[in-house]
Amino acid sequence: MGQLVYSMFVSLDGYVATPDGGLDWSFPDAQVHRFVNDQARELGASLYGRRLYELMAAYWPTVEEGPDVPEVEVDFARVWRATPRIVFSRTLERAEWSSRLVRENAAEEVARLKEQVSGDMEVGGPTLAAELIRHGLVDEYRMFVFPVVLGGGLPFFPALDTPLDLRLMESRAFDSGVVYLRHRI
Repeated sequence: MGQLVYSMFVSLDGYVATPDGGLDWSFPDAQVHRFVNDQARELGASLYGRRLYELMAAYWPTVEEGPDVPEVEVDFARVWRATPRIVFSRTLERAEWSSRLVRENAAEEVARLKEQVSGDMEVGGPTLAAELIRHGLVDEYRMFVFPVVLGGGLPFFPALDTPLDLRLMESRAFDSGVVYLRHRI
């Protein structure tokens, strides 16, 4: 049975994007990027909400065509293209780059996927993750905490009716000041 991992870059005050959706505060350096690449290599599938999928699909499929692209980004692009992707959206007409589109019943589909996919699956995007967290489907949380306070925006965790009791499984500080935290249910 596959495990569902929710992993994102997060501000010190718990946000994944600024109030206007900005992400310019969260660019990883090469050390963090290599760590993320190694984690991505281990995934059996990536699950995306519409907004994060559109952001990823706009850059990673063709990044190698750009001039002077760092090798760490080329490496991630190769991993991204090789990993099966399932996109959850009621509004997208299609998902490209060998991605499968699911329009309804995200929680039911993810519960099925957990039974079918060998290896971990990663959920990307806080809106999709919120639904899956509320249905008790997320097994592990991986936060890359950047040393910046946004003061508001899109939170990593949704509002919950009951607390999540988590166990710290791993932590790591990077030279840039980013701290990696891995928690399990």
